[in-house]
Amino acid sequence: MANNAETNESKSTGRRSTKIGVVVSNKMQKSVVVAVENTVMSGMYQKYVKRTSRFMAHCENNDVNVGDRVLIEETRPLSKRKRWNVREVIARAN
Repeated sequence: MANNAETNESKSTGRRSTKIGVVVSNKMQKSVVVAVENTVMSGMYQKYVKRTSRFMAHCENNDVNVGDRVLIEETRPLSKRKRWNVREVIARAN
């Protein structure tokens, strides 16, 4: 189970799913944008292609910087686009 959390795959604990991604923007107050990469098999070429999804997440302490690897958790709707919460910072950017 711990090995699954280190990859970019999402796992669900109960009803709340979690994802691991990289912070790409922190210019808002108490909000960050997290990019999550996953690989999808191409139907035509039968090769794996990277797909990136961007999620807006709530960060209460405002201590996350661009380039940090974070674990985000699904939560109730906080605003029009925010449905995720930053649970923990896995690795800080250099």
